[in-house]
Amino acid sequence: FAGVVYNYDQEGVHRAGSGWEQCICIPLVQPDMWELLQHWDKLLEEFSLEEAWLPHRYQEQQHNCYTFALAFVNRVRQGRGREPLSKAQFTESFLLPRTREASRYLTLHQQLAHRDIYIVPLAEQEQDS
Repeated sequence: FAGVVYNYDQEGVHRAGSGWEQCICIPLVQPDMWELLQHWDKLLEEFSLEEAWLPHRYQEQQHNCYTFALAFVNRVRQGRGREPLSKAQFTESFLLPRTREASRYLTLHQQLAHRDIYIVPLAEQEQDS
């Protein structure tokens, strides 16, 4: 994936095009939602400029990067006439499935790496077949 990562901490909202190569991507928009995908960046930029995300409002436990992400998802859901997600629903529906998948992959990678197995990426032409 290519793009910009928005994150929120005690210094406010940051936008980064690199430094997140080890992150887990969690798809939030269905591919058939073309009109939402076209406006996503604009919505996120506008949302990130709101007063709620100023640096002095940051609180490590109650108003943090997780809060930022969930509030944005719920803003988009609200705009589409859908009910907001609680922290528990958001975690269960979006975060846990991807983190479980990543954990299984990392465990497999570690097991293979300790067995003198060399992992080689497929050539581009083989991936496209």
